[in-house]
Amino acid sequence: MAKKTKSIKKDSFITKRYLDKALKEHSAAIIKAVDFGFEKNRREHEIFESKIDFIFKENKKEHETFEDKIDKLANTLDKFLKHLMDLNDEFKIVKARLTKVEKILEEKLGVVIN
Repeated sequence: MAKKTKSIKKDSFITKRYLDKALKEHSAAIIKAVDFGFEKNRREHEIFESKIDFIFKENKKEHETFEDKIDKLANTLDKFLKHLMDLNDEFKIVKARLTKVEKILEEKLGVVIN
């Protein structure tokens, strides 16, 4: 900390040299206190920043995992829809063939199927 200055006697004068020295010591003490405050704030900021970075990285991992799951689900749904569309197309073909068979049965044998 700052050195103690000599006490001034009651009736003595303050010299410029004494005043310069006292102000210099006082300024040095203030600057040291301010520097300490800034350093403490910087350390706290670094700790806070590292915590935020950690949280951000964890969230990014979770987001990527979630995206992977959504991609798998989308692929599964695409395959399922393709299968349904194929079945629907096949059903239309079978229905058209059955209609032809019914028409032939009606024309050739006279049998009507309801």
